[in-house]
Amino acid sequence: MGLFKKNPFGHILFLKKWLIRILGAATHRRFKGFNTLQIEGSEIIKNLPDTNVLFVSNHQTYFADVVAMFHVFNASLSGRVDTIENIGYLWNPKMNIYFVAAKETMKSGLLPKILAYAGSVSIERTWRAKGEEVNRQVKMSDVSSITTALNDGWVITFPQGTTKPWKPIRRGTAHIIKKNKPIVVPIVIDGFRRSFDKKGIRIKKRGILQSMEIKEPLDIDYENDTVQEIVEKLEYAIEQHPSFLKVIPEKEIEKEEELNKERHWRY
Repeated sequence: MGLFKKNPFGHILFLKKWLIRILGAATHRRFKGFNTLQIEGSEIIKNLPDTNVLFVSNHQTYFADVVAMFHVFNASLSGRVDTIENIGYLWNPKMNIYFVAAKETMKSGLLPKILAYAGSVSIERTWRAKGEEVNRQVKMSDVSSITTALNDGWVITFPQGTTKPWKPIRRGTAHIIKKNKPIVVPIVIDGFRRSFDKKGIRIKKRGILQSMEIKEPLDIDYENDTVQEIVEKLEYAIEQHPSFLKVIPEKEIEKEEELNKERHWRY
């Protein structure tokens, strides 16, 4: 790798590699120490092509979810199955992993800016800005940036666009899928909301069992599936379809709401 070689977004790869190494070493114990990350299905990662792969996941914190995925993906590519033991996998990380994030969030401080350099595709949210509901048109430059990232490698996105559970899937994700025809790999995570604060930076509670399930790629007919049909497939795949609420005991939902209120007042 040339010392000043850059990716399509102008980021120097040598610098990006060291950022991933340092951030990875600093965060490893959050998933293999203070808390335990239970992984399922990571063998799927090794069989994916090098580019045009879209990971879709439910969302629980701003940053911890993505950081955990960087660990799991690189560990799997280094031959580990369902484990992130021995952080030697960070020495030669996959350099073309990106994640879609709100531009507003990634400019909110020094750490988000560093994380953005490590792999963010920053976009302007069309439905929310500065904590308020808005209604903006999709910027074609944002769509183009996601396409650029897919052409260069793997992209992680959270199609609900929020850390709140059971919110609807944004139709823009389905449009991106129809346009770029990527392999779509669903991921379901849990436990991150209990482990960390909303940003996923501060450790809130230790000894929490976190989980990450990587599922088989979705079967999508890019030409004939409608946007709504793709949206519904995504909802079921990341277990955020409204029908899942019917199989969750009401007491569990009430308990989660109480925990949310407690987090709000505490932080």
